[in-house]
Amino acid sequence: MQSPTTDSTFSQKLLNWYHQNGRKDLPWQQQKTPYRVWVSEIMLQQTQVKTVIPFYQRFMQRFPDVIALANAPIDDVLHLWTGLGYYARARNLHKAAQTLRDLNAGVFPETLEGMVALSGIGRSTAGAVLSIANGKHVSILDGNVKRVLTRYFGIHGWPGSKAIEQQLWEYADDLTPAKDTGLYTQAIMDLGATLCTRSKPNCDACPVQTTCLAFAQGTQAELPTKKPKKTTPVRTTVMLLPVWRDQVLVYKRPSSGIWGGLFGLYEADTLQDAESKAQSLALGDIQIEQLAQFRHTFSHFHLDIKPLLMHLKKPPTLRVEEQETLWYDLNSPPKVGLAAPTIKLFSTLRKNL
Repeated sequence: MQSPTTDSTFSQKLLNWYHQNGRKDLPWQQQKTPYRVWVSEIMLQQTQVKTVIPFYQRFMQRFPDVIALANAPIDDVLHLWTGLGYYARARNLHKAAQTLRDLNAGVFPETLEGMVALSGIGRSTAGAVLSIANGKHVSILDGNVKRVLTRYFGIHGWPGSKAIEQQLWEYADDLTPAKDTGLYTQAIMDLGATLCTRSKPNCDACPVQTTCLAFAQGTQAELPTKKPKKTTPVRTTVMLLPVWRDQVLVYKRPSSGIWGGLFGLYEADTLQDAESKAQSLALGDIQIEQLAQFRHTFSHFHLDIKPLLMHLKKPPTLRVEEQETLWYDLNSPPKVGLAAPTIKLFSTLRKNL
């Protein structure tokens, strides 16, 4: 076996493989403008291709260019993002689009520094946009590429640590060719997505198998090194579902924090607090019904949700126009962004209408 190489042999083998076997029919691979590549890269963060495709297609139909996105209300953006998760991505996408509109006439920067100055764009995303859309000689290091490089060079240690990540960036820079950079970027991402997968990598079909240290040492299953485990904390909340004639009271959450900018249900710490909250919302006489508790898991904690159905006996007196509140019609849903637990609860309610 040869030792791992950082010369042109690696990139050439990868490009040859991509020309023959790589994916070339994904929606964002057509008309490779900086805008289209950027949106796809943001959507693909921590999300699988098959999940992203329908969201991407709807998004592009509604917001065909950066100016259309910038001019749209944030509620429209979050509505189309509903179900994709990690909503800070959508808020940053909208903010960056407005920056491009206001400061650069909707034109994307052509430098790494200019790209990373935009909201929600890190070094790897910037590199993907610049290389794929503009052919610039810049490298990337997304999750797929990290997995490929840690295995290829036999690097042990969690890739999220500063030292390991810096080492991987150096390898990524060395391997990225000055010619056909955009194709190489797509090739190495494709390799990670289709062959060098998290579990059961298809090493027999890998174009760089002969110089891969993990393959030679039989350590594919061990690499990349998993993140050190921590006990995941558990939080609890009571979610209020005030209902009047198939309409549920929701409110627009603050723009920052969990589910920022989405419409969600009012919450309370305890059942007693929930009744006090109901009074403050001027719901009047209500009949309370406890629904089944369920758990929603975030990347850094579990949230145990206790839903509390509140049947209003009289028409609501809360004047929603005075606040960012809304009576959400389950039969004719308004186009606003909703958090996953809210969607789940609304689905349950619809089945019982």
